[in-house]
Amino acid sequence: MAPMGDNVVVSNMELERLLSMKGGKGEASYANNSQAQAIHARSMLHLLRETLDRVELAEGREVPFVVVDLGCSCGSNTINVVDVMIKHVMKRYEALGWQPPEFSAFFSDLPSNDFNTLFQLLPPLANHGVSMEECLAADNHRSYFAAGVPGSFYRSLFPARSVDVFHSAFSLHWLSQVPESVVDKRSSAYNKGRVFIHGADESTANAYKKQFQTDLAGFLMARSVEMKREGSMFLVCLARTSVDPTDQGGAGLLFGTHFQDAWDDLVQEGLISQEKRDSFNIPVYAASLQDFKEVVEANGSFTIDKLEVFKGGSPLVVNQPDDASEVGRALANSCRTVSGVLVDAHIGDKLSEELFLRVERRATSHAKELLEQLQFFHIVASLSFRD
Repeated sequence: MAPMGDNVVVSNMELERLLSMKGGKGEASYANNSQAQAIHARSMLHLLRETLDRVELAEGREVPFVVVDLGCSCGSNTINVVDVMIKHVMKRYEALGWQPPEFSAFFSDLPSNDFNTLFQLLPPLANHGVSMEECLAADNHRSYFAAGVPGSFYRSLFPARSVDVFHSAFSLHWLSQVPESVVDKRSSAYNKGRVFIHGADESTANAYKKQFQTDLAGFLMARSVEMKREGSMFLVCLARTSVDPTDQGGAGLLFGTHFQDAWDDLVQEGLISQEKRDSFNIPVYAASLQDFKEVVEANGSFTIDKLEVFKGGSPLVVNQPDDASEVGRALANSCRTVSGVLVDAHIGDKLSEELFLRVERRATSHAKELLEQLQFFHIVASLSFRD
């Protein structure tokens, strides 16, 4: 019998230091497993451009136009989105017959993010003084100054009134912490037997909902100080279509079925204890539109220009849908990309490897069902700052 996992439980204080998408360029890395996010992002570009059209421009501007991507991770998606944003604003200046300002882009994520991989993907800066036409046509150069900003977006990251546009996609469903009551054996919200809230007790789900709304309130408070007057924000996060927070939709199918069963396998095989499993929880919450709207309205600093649930599609991108093993591997890689760092810290690399092998095996045997049923929905919010 293999030894029980004896790693220290990841505390909420450590979560911010550890949480990141899997870095590097390996098979389970975010860089190689974010095609679905890229597809979903492209399908929403028309909504992003509508948000950018609401930003007030100024002629003869002497300070840079500043865009920020919050929760940038370490793949090419963030670079592509920033490029779209800046080129769209450039075209607005061109249409007005105005000389565009310089542009600055800040890529922000937690300190554990693999910024090295991200910056290796950045194209070189275009030569200073090139024309707007050349900037708009350039595909192999960037027309903005770039910098990384490490830190939690649930707190302040930038000087007051310094940012024109905030963008954040597929990040706000990550909580700042697992609610303390969820891992407290004395609490009615204790998530016994589970590693996610899909199918959990109502009190457990309500603890997650409260944490999500507390975090979103902190996020909006920080942005209300950092955003310039007449600035705008475009936010995308996981949504659920059910009013019941214990039904987490696509997130539930990703983390509440085969991933959950793989943890149970480790317990049944004596590789980890029940307590070890029960002390691990995925800090993700797929919110309802109402959950989100309540916080924005309570904050009062932003006008809601658009708030809707958008069908994003499947997180599984496979070349051969009839190949069950490819589907199983894709699901395991999707799980590992977003949760692998936390799993490694909780049970160690060797047991983590065992866990994801079981995820892959179980997903392979349910490949057809996964392709038919695994769909993500997203909350899409376009907000304007009102002073």
